[in-house]
Amino acid sequence: MEAWSFGVVAGLLASGLAAGALGGALGVGGSVLMIPAMRWLLGDEQHLYQAAAMLANVAVAVPATLRHARAGTIDPRVIRTLLPVALAAVLLGVWLSNRPLFRDGGSVVLSRCFAGFLLYVIGVNVYRLTVGRRAPAGPERITAPRIGGVGAAMGTVAGLLGIGGGAIAVPLQQVTMRIPLRACIAHSAAAMGVSALAGACYKNATLWIHGHSVGESLALAALLGPACALAAPVGAAWTHRLPTAWLRVALIGVLAASAWKMAV
Repeated sequence: MEAWSFGVVAGLLASGLAAGALGGALGVGGSVLMIPAMRWLLGDEQHLYQAAAMLANVAVAVPATLRHARAGTIDPRVIRTLLPVALAAVLLGVWLSNRPLFRDGGSVVLSRCFAGFLLYVIGVNVYRLTVGRRAPAGPERITAPRIGGVGAAMGTVAGLLGIGGGAIAVPLQQVTMRIPLRACIAHSAAAMGVSALAGACYKNATLWIHGHSVGESLALAALLGPACALAAPVGAAWTHRLPTAWLRVALIGVLAASAWKMAV
């Protein structure tokens, strides 16, 4: 890897701060910002960026989870099932990302899949901005099969695309179990802290398949991770203080630019 210019380092640090803040606030991890930023600054090396972003996502999830736990928004019933299912599914997702379809020139396929995923996240956030809040349903909707389904979807997509998985887990919890938004964000962060670490270890251990070294990934994560960890508690505090509509509008704008960059 070539030496980075001051502008590249500053850009990586800024993306880490933004990813940590918005990731902590909305429970979506930071990859939706970090991966497009790395591609913008450093070129097309999708597998390397996913490996680094998954490491940095741990730095988003852990401090955010602690902040949500202090606020009392984590339901142990959800975490007991969500966490182990997401953990197993993220390993499956990383395995899929290493298949021949996504190797060599297939990183372009993977980056365009990522762009499609960003459009999905934009759609979810636009929908949440334009519809009213759902009234929480009774506890009978919070069942192990529903939680397991959320965890399976969260982990598989997270491992495949190198994301935290919250952009899948947050809306799915709302739709399938009618859990309040702040609790959905908290559960997503808690599960991501463990699943992202497992996925990062697996992805980094197999980076050689794609012509990269763990050292390259660690160098990126060393810049992104501390910035994420610094900003994530601030973002998590926003979850409990600011109207989520403000955060959604900011996220939609950033993701629209990111989706364009990942698709071209």
